[in-house]
Parts: sequence; C-alpha cells; structure tokens
Amino acid sequence: MFVLFLLLLILTFGIAFFMLRPTKTEAAVQQHLEDIQSARAEETGQTILRQEGYSSSAELSNLIREFPGGLYTLDLIRQSGQNWMVSSVMGISLAATVLTAWISSYFLPSAFLAVLAGVLAGAIPYIVLLILREQRFRKCDELLPQAIDLMARGLRAGHALTAVLEMVGNETGEPLSTEFRKLTEEHQLGLPLRDSVMNMVSRLPRDDMRFLATAILLQKETGGNLAVILDKTAAVARERARLRGQLKIYTAQGRVTGWVLCLMPFIMLGLLSSINWQFEKLLFTEGFGQHMCYFGLVLMAMGVFVIRKIIDVKI
Repeated sequence: MFVLFLLLLILTFGIAFFMLRPTKTEAAVQQHLEDIQSARAEETGQTILRQEGYSSSAELSNLIREFPGGLYTLDLIRQSGQNWMVSSVMGISLAATVLTAWISSYFLPSAFLAVLAGVLAGAIPYIVLLILREQRFRKCDELLPQAIDLMARGLRAGHALTAVLEMVGNETGEPLSTEFRKLTEEHQLGLPLRDSVMNMVSRLPRDDMRFLATAILLQKETGGNLAVILDKTAAVARERARLRGQLKIYTAQGRVTGWVLCLMPFIMLGLLSSINWQFEKLLFTEGFGQHMCYFGLVLMAMGVFVIRKIIDVKI
C-alpha cells in the first residue's frame, strides 16, 4: 500500500504538471505581457529595481532571503528557465510534505515511514526543476557551438563584440538566445561586460559556457584575436559533445542496470501486495520486518550511489 500510494502520488503530480504547463505560444504571450507590465511600472515610477524572484511581497521576500535554501531555490528556478516564485515552490513543497505525511500516518504503521513519504512528496517540485534544468542545459550545449561560430563570423565581418553578442541573442535558438539577450540588456543598462558574462555563467554553469566566458574576458583584458580563440572554443565544444555521446552509448548498460535494480523491488512489492497483502504484511507490521525495510533502503541508496559514480565519467 505504501508503494502504491507513492506511485499514485507521483503519477498524479506528473499528469497535473504535464496537463497544466503552458504551450510555447502561451509562454511567449505571457512573457510579452510581463515585459509590457514591467515597462509600464517603470514609466509610472513604481519601481526601477529588478525583482529578484523571491516573492511578490516585500516582507515575505526578505524572510525567504534569510531562510536556508532560499538562494539555492532561486538559482534552481533561474537555471531551469522558469518564472516561478521561490515562495510558491517552497510553499508547494511544504504543503505537499505536511499533507502527505498526515494522510500517510493513517495508512502506514510507522511514523518514520509517514515522514519519509512526506519528504518524498515535498521533493517533487525540486525534482521537476532539476529535470527541467537538465533538459535546458542539454539544449544550450547543443546550440552553443553554433552560437560561437556565429560570433567568430561576426567579428571577422568587422562587428563589435557587443553587436555580435546581440546578434547571437537574436538569431540563435531557444533557450540560449534568451541568455544572450539578458547579457546584452544588462550590459546596455550599464553593467560591466565582465559582470554580465559572469551572470550568464551563473545561469548556465556548464563547462563549455565557462570556456566561452574565459575567452571573452581574456581577450577583453589582454587583447588578441578573439575570432581565432572562438574557433578553438567551438572545436573544443564539438569534441566534448562527441565524447559525451560516445560515453552515453558506452554507459547505457550501466544506466539501464541501475534503473532495473532500483525499480524492480518496488514493482514486485506492489504486485505481490495487490495479489495478497498477507505476503508482505510482516514487513510493515513486525519490528524485524521494518528494520529489514530500512536496511534494504540504505543498501539500495548505497548501490545507486556506487552505480552513479561508475557511469558518471567527467569530460
């Protein structure tokens, strides 16, 4: 029952997130409306400061800023490319934790299992953000070599560096173009180029992006032919992408083995419990069975960690 409840909860959250997420057109329209609203607010003199994204309330924003995990949640939201508020994410996570733990306490024999179920439910918003962030990072990695080639061609054509950065923001695909447009806007508003580039690196903390930022800042401070440096950077980015693809193929067996070893015990537990609950009843009602469950979960977590370390090859 515990496993079936968790699977049903995760499935419900997944279906709700998939059905309620806006389309690309709706997201573009919403972003355009937010830009118009922010521009109107600046015209009326309401605020000239950039909203950090903690909360729409100033008091709550100051409270969340001092709360542990607030800055990490804000960075996670920015890196995933979402417009969510930190207060919303943390509020949903807290509500899911409390509600799930309270409901699970009526079905599970141990308070520890109820708390564990609540923690797992509360982690779902962060897991969704991590998945969205990884998908966004992969898209940016695919588009970055093309963007670097465009920058090199623009510099050879005689354009200035700022014009080339603006060109990349207008002509490359999403989500990389959004990051370059933010870089250009920050620089046009008076922020030094170094700070603008480092802000983009904080939003896209990938090695290829760090290589590009190092090349731009190094040429800005010491001089040199930036077009040649960008050609080398694009070649390195493409070679790293090729190696990542090969490693993904070589480690496919290990990743599939890890998924099977992680999911098979829970699937078999759910199937046996649905056939006859008496088969698995002792694991949850007897003290020795509960200790076996805890010990098994710890060993499974250790196995996942070891398999993850084996297949996670740094390039």
